Amino acid sequence: MQINPSDPATIPKFVDELPKPIIAKPKYCRGQQKNDYYELVMMEGEHRFHKHFPKTLIWGYNGLYPGPTIEATKDKTIYVKYKNQLPLQHFLPVDFTLHAANDSQEVRTVTHLHGANVDWQSDGHPEAWYTRDYRHTGPKFNKEIHEYTNHQPGTTLWYHDHAMALTRLNVYAGLAGFYLLRDTLEERSNLPCGDYEYPILIQDKSFNEDGSLFYPDEPPFPVPVHPSITPGFVGDTIVVNGRLWPYLDVEPRKYRFRFLNGSNRRGYVISLSNGQPMIQIGTDGGFLSTPQAIQSVELLPAERTDVIIDFSSCEGQEITLINTDTDFSDEHTNVIMQFRVILPLKCEDTSEIPGRLAVTMDLHSHHAHIDRQLPLTATTDEFGRPMLLLNNRMFHDPATEKPSLDSIEVWSFINATAFIHPIHLHLIQFKILERRPFDLELYESEGKLEFTGPPEEPRDYERGWKDTVKADAGKMTKIIMHWKDHIGHYMWHCHFLEHEDHDMMRPILVMKDVHAVQQPHAAIEHPTQQEETTAPTNNTNTTHHNESPAPLLNAAQNLSNEEEMPAHSIEDESISVHVANNAQQMPPLLFPSKPTHSHTNRHRHRRTRRF
Repeated sequence: MQINPSDPATIPKFVDELPKPIIAKPKYCRGQQKNDYYELVMMEGEHRFHKHFPKTLIWGYNGLYPGPTIEATKDKTIYVKYKNQLPLQHFLPVDFTLHAANDSQEVRTVTHLHGANVDWQSDGHPEAWYTRDYRHTGPKFNKEIHEYTNHQPGTTLWYHDHAMALTRLNVYAGLAGFYLLRDTLEERSNLPCGDYEYPILIQDKSFNEDGSLFYPDEPPFPVPVHPSITPGFVGDTIVVNGRLWPYLDVEPRKYRFRFLNGSNRRGYVISLSNGQPMIQIGTDGGFLSTPQAIQSVELLPAERTDVIIDFSSCEGQEITLINTDTDFSDEHTNVIMQFRVILPLKCEDTSEIPGRLAVTMDLHSHHAHIDRQLPLTATTDEFGRPMLLLNNRMFHDPATEKPSLDSIEVWSFINATAFIHPIHLHLIQFKILERRPFDLELYESEGKLEFTGPPEEPRDYERGWKDTVKADAGKMTKIIMHWKDHIGHYMWHCHFLEHEDHDMMRPILVMKDVHAVQQPHAAIEHPTQQEETTAPTNNTNTTHHNESPAPLLNAAQNLSNEEEMPAHSIEDESISVHVANNAQQMPPLLFPSKPTHSHTNRHRHRRTRRF
């Protein structure tokens, strides 16, 4: 069969060996301690995704995809300079109607260390972007060298581009890499390491017939803008550490895998084809207190999990890492990679799965200073395109989430859309408290939050520290966090990158020496005792499959004209949803663009800028 990169059915699986990203080497710089300073150059490169593909144009840190892995040590500060040496024009379709893209340079970058406890000036604020050689800079740009103090537990972090209105394109082009933070707990725990530890970056991509990356230049419904952002993009192939459906030859012993979902939109439910459990030892924010066996783990974009897989009783087996997520799945995207237990054991496996890991440091709701209710809603933009909002506001509206330094807050995401959203908070790690279904129709019509079932505990694989959480459709998702160490300008946003680039992102202003003031919410209708003890009932369609009908979107009128809070109020607290009387229906198909195998539209985008 002739291999066609645009048709996954023609691409052989498990013919490329899984590579391990190279380790970044420090570079001496005057004024910085040797071994503490790194330079990574964002540049164009060529990458071979499959042994039978031609080389593909990508953008990468040091021209590599994935970028070099930075290894850091807890409480030891390092400095990283991300130099932009990219072309002045993008090779993927730029939508010039988006905020910041309309009147700024076409190619802009800024790197965010995802999950890091870091000063805001080194956080990679989306408006701290800069162009090649810093010729143009964004309004929040203030330093060329990022300072990472690493004052947090050891964990799996990742760095990726975060430029305003370009994140979806720059990350898809290849601007992503691992940042592994190690601590003494890891050293004492005798976990699999060295050749037996692999960071695993999972992304989905699509290709044109010539092997170049495909990304749509319009959504799957008519819009008056071209090129235009699409509500979400899912590819038709699975790429792991830069290779399509790779294999890894392993010994019959324990291995440690740090899984990261780096996709734009696709979620994964990861498990092993032989039914063997994985031993989870960590989540986004670091080690669990106790390792636990899990049959599968769901990872939405930006989520990580740290697991040990024991192949000691699997000698001679071929085990597939599979994806059982039901969104946009097919026979190709439900396969991720393959493990082949065919290598001889080099030496005795003395690594361990410890009985205990991190000391439990839970947060308690009764200590919270503020309890915020934050709606996730849908509307349309001026071009009639679907647009998702946080707290009924667009990115440029004044900050409403202004936590006080050293305060504990509870945030409740009220997802009034028909789709899941992975919500990411910069700076902090949080714990998930609960999810709870509510009457969506009542909430949309009257702004009342009435629960229709009892609280649901976090899933078994998300009980540790997190920086990204799945906000289920038709549910309230409640988290708790401690704002500490830093003040300044941060972000919270959906980590579906197309949503993030199209205003599903809001500022956080962490303030010092202020008294946290709880603002009143709209009255919440609580279930009766009978409702508490019966099975949840919710007739609202909350599925998020691509077969779902288009939801009715409420036009969010006058979002920026709401009344100001009294001058003496420190916290500008969120309010309940106000639904316009004349709700509009959004364009059909508010779900990610999934490429077909018809090649009529698989040409490279034209560089037209007509709106």
